[in-house]
Amino acid sequence: MYVSIEDLAEYLGVSSLYIKEQIQKGNIRVVFDGNSYLINKAQFSKHKEQIDLKKKQLAEELAEPIPEDWDAKDED
Repeated sequence: MYVSIEDLAEYLGVSSLYIKEQIQKGNIRVVFDGNSYLINKAQFSKHKEQIDLKKKQLAEELAEPIPEDWDAKDED
């Protein structure tokens, strides 16, 4: 399924400006239909899974309480 730049940016949770920069760099393949750029959404399914996994891992890390100081003393 082909989507617009704005739809892809919303799907990935990034700005449309970032998507446009990646298109100009050649990192994202697009189809120009004479009116707008269309991007195959299927090429980002694995990327989306990885982003979601990283967000989940970050949330878990932030939810962990900070351990109390184990009071290390320098005894030289």
